[in-house]
Amino acid sequence: MNLDHVFVCGHPALDFAATLRARRSTRFEMFVTPDRLNAWYLESGLVDTITDGQDDDVREATAVREAVYRLVTDRRLGEEFDQEALAAVNAAARKTPVTPQLTATGRLTEATPEQALATVARQAVELLSGPDVPLMKECGNPECTRVYIDRSRGMRRQWCGMESCGNKIKAAAYRARKKSAPATAAH
Repeated sequence: MNLDHVFVCGHPALDFAATLRARRSTRFEMFVTPDRLNAWYLESGLVDTITDGQDDDVREATAVREAVYRLVTDRRLGEEFDQEALAAVNAAARKTPVTPQLTATGRLTEATPEQALATVARQAVELLSGPDVPLMKECGNPECTRVYIDRSRGMRRQWCGMESCGNKIKAAAYRARKKSAPATAAH
């Protein structure tokens, strides 16, 4: 399984929720250590530098991530928000967020894991209360459980990303068609 963090969902809170992969099958956890969690915060562009994390930061982040995923699912399916998930995201969002600073060389964002998580929680609040809610779709790959923002014309996008899922599904469909196609007799 690829250990690189992937950012294909069109919104940081959705990319964060997607760090537990293949939720319906062979669940794959991306946040196995504080370093892997901090790598996500750095790779997402949320922060430029981050203080070392602890196991508690990973536990807190995975709890908030699962709450975000639950709220995204509830909103996508038109259901009432799960109250525990709502409380978890709101509690994280109330904490001090990342604060960018201006330096002689430009913008610098230093943070603690708690500040980074607070910022992701606030991004989830913005997403789930904003205009992009109707654009949220789950990837068409049955093995994938990423939710993404579909900004394609006519909302025709089927996969979280062509690299991660679209090519796999298209190749599998092509192989299935080739296999079932009748062999033409040569005369």
